Amino acid sequence: MKKQNQNKIILGLTGGFGSGKTTVAKMFRGLGAEIVDADKLAHNCIKKGSGVYQKIIAIFGKGVLQSDKKIDRRKLAGLVFNNRSMLKKLNNIIHPEVIRMIKESILLSRAKVVVLDAPLLIEAGLCDIVDKIIVVIVSRHKQVERVFKKTKIKREEILKRIRCQMPLSKKARLADFVIDNNGDLKDTKSQVKQIWRRMWKS
Repeated sequence: MKKQNQNKIILGLTGGFGSGKTTVAKMFRGLGAEIVDADKLAHNCIKKGSGVYQKIIAIFGKGVLQSDKKIDRRKLAGLVFNNRSMLKKLNNIIHPEVIRMIKESILLSRAKVVVLDAPLLIEAGLCDIVDKIIVVIVSRHKQVERVFKKTKIKREEILKRIRCQMPLSKKARLADFVIDNNGDLKDTKSQVKQIWRRMWKS
């Protein structure tokens, strides 16, 4: 994969639920990077009628469908984040297709810098396709606060989802760069620019 992308810098951007990854990705886009959004690809691959859609229905049943027969992502999340074996089954269905789409998107990109925005970058074994890993960290309190403000999901449900992910402290130990997103946007942007400058010097 890296041999095929030798003329590109590929940055793996990850963090936790509500850590502010999307905001950081937008900042990199503003500097000229192309963003490959793993979450968007995952949403696309569960569209009605797709192979992944059919597999999800086969395992989780029609109870996860909305009235228009589309998958109700919130309902599905409610099932899997309460049951780790169910979560593993879902990941086993979705991850291979999303990884294929990620690799294809990076390969087709003509940008000099591609940022792979992937919450499960490390867990899904995608470290070997990126040149550097960037982890966005934030306090647990801010994680919960930001997710609630954005989604209105109950605190207990937010915490369940956070606990299903690798701890931010562990991700940070595996990072080439850590962005502390506990401050204001100006502070975060300054850290992004610093990483950008360092990547061009390397």
